[in-house]
Amino acid sequence: MDHHPLRNMGFELARVTESTALSAARWVGLGTRQEVNGAAFATMYDALNMLEIDGVIAYGEEGRLGAPLSLQTGSRIGSGNGPAMDVLANPIDGAGYVVQSLPNAVSALAVLPRGSVWRPRPAVYMEKIVVDQDVAEALVPECLDAPAGWTIALVARKKKKPVRDVTVFVLDRPRHQHLVEEIRRSGARLFLRQQGDLTGALLAVSPQCRVDILMGIGGVAEGLLAACAVKSLGGGMLGRLAPQTTEERSALMERGIDPARILQGDEMISAEEIYAAVTGITDSPILAGVHFHGKRARTETMILRHETGMRRKLVTDYRL
Repeated sequence: MDHHPLRNMGFELARVTESTALSAARWVGLGTRQEVNGAAFATMYDALNMLEIDGVIAYGEEGRLGAPLSLQTGSRIGSGNGPAMDVLANPIDGAGYVVQSLPNAVSALAVLPRGSVWRPRPAVYMEKIVVDQDVAEALVPECLDAPAGWTIALVARKKKKPVRDVTVFVLDRPRHQHLVEEIRRSGARLFLRQQGDLTGALLAVSPQCRVDILMGIGGVAEGLLAACAVKSLGGGMLGRLAPQTTEERSALMERGIDPARILQGDEMISAEEIYAAVTGITDSPILAGVHFHGKRARTETMILRHETGMRRKLVTDYRL
């Protein structure tokens, strides 16, 4: 069986993320996170199984969400008749935003040849830095251990702007209290959000967005999906596991995984053949959310292909 796709899969992935976004958007301002996640996961699972691939979920979110999921690690996906692929799926990045009718919720998906994804099971969280192509070459492993102000100054030099004009995306969580204080002392601007780790990475790596760098700890599954987008867009990324409990750290050590190891994007995602799609659920600086107009709905999707460096925005009208 072929291990590499013979076609551009971008539009096929877009149909999956668009159907998931349409399903999730019906819950905007309604329900609970569990209900929103349940609807989105079920829709994406069904849509993925229509793809002509022999797919496996390379890294699921069951560790973070704390419940068995249809898209958990190791789940078989697709018809089974196509190329052997790793699948990274995030039906909703920002389920809380959907429930509260807030911006920055997206649905995302990436596929790449089997065996291309770093699998530090059972890790749940990782520390990350993401920058765009202007800074990528200057991003070195030492940045993860350096004071935040040092790394921000590096970004400012590469972007030829004062530190006070650098904007840093950080999840607004108690674990980031010290990081937030460091960033404020540096004089840089903060872009704080309660959720949306993947969206933050997309903002940091996308050209002409107000975010210059993402810093802090988020999910491993989101980090691996972000690494696909970062690599496809020519950005730079560093990652290091960040176990949040003694049990999580012990489980990693028992499996011979060094939590202190710093990886660059190419070590997290080794493939050159990467296809990804991201569809807006609620409006964000990078994508419009789903908009309903009577019997029709409109979606906006970003399609990425690493091999060609292609980035395409797709606006689609659906008849409901």
